[in-house]
Amino acid sequence: MIKSMTGYGKANLTKKSKEYQVEIKSVNHRYLDLSVKMPKVLSYLEEEVKKEIATQVKRGKIDVFITFQNDSTEGKEIKINTELAKIYIDELKKLAEQEKILANIEVTEISKFPDVLSIQNKQEDETIKKELLETVALATEKLVQMRGVEGNKIAEDLLGRIKAIQNKVKEISSQSTGLIEEYVVKLEGRIKEILKNQELDEARLNQEVVIYADKCSIEEEVTRLNSHISQFEGLLNSEEAVGKKLDFIIQEMNRETNTIGSKANKLEITNGVIEIKTELENIREQIQNVE
Repeated sequence: MIKSMTGYGKANLTKKSKEYQVEIKSVNHRYLDLSVKMPKVLSYLEEEVKKEIATQVKRGKIDVFITFQNDSTEGKEIKINTELAKIYIDELKKLAEQEKILANIEVTEISKFPDVLSIQNKQEDETIKKELLETVALATEKLVQMRGVEGNKIAEDLLGRIKAIQNKVKEISSQSTGLIEEYVVKLEGRIKEILKNQELDEARLNQEVVIYADKCSIEEEVTRLNSHISQFEGLLNSEEAVGKKLDFIIQEMNRETNTIGSKANKLEITNGVIEIKTELENIREQIQNVE
């Protein structure tokens, strides 16, 4: 069934003193717009995260929040800023000479100075990448499940509305039957009243009837509307992202309905057109939330 673009998914994973948490929120958007907020130490994996989510989500404004706690020594390395350490040592020696104090510089003391030692995660650590993407996949799966539940509710509503439109189209089609015959009777009466005792020109009358029939016939519009309705119902059962297709079909249905309205020469048909357009507008608003 169709999926909503609104949803939420969260997943946690703990592996060997490493903790991952991924939260994903999604709302309506015309295209797929992914935004990822994650620790700087994992920033090199941002594109991988986006690719993973994009395998399951095709449309929507997606916000991803990732937290990472690594208490493991796996994938870590100690970096020594040798140049900075030398500067500290040189400055300490100068200070000792100026103040005439003993320069007893210990390596362990230098290592405590800011930015001399740092612990970094190896960017090439495939274990962290694998575990993070596993967590992202779990969170995305939960997001998709929620979007699916919401999508089912939307589909039920849309199906009910499209059925109502289908019934109204049948009514309009039925009401259009006999319009030409009614027109002929009225036209003959009008002409006879105008001509009074003069002879009626049957050829001219038939010509007027043909012109009127061409102008007021809604058979083609009804046929196309029924075709669009059938397509719409089929897409509601699709596993693909069909929001844009549904929107296009609604536009086409609205166009055909407008044409019927312009041809209507009967109050009941005009009222039916208004009801159809009202339902089409309700459907259009609903499908703005369909992936």
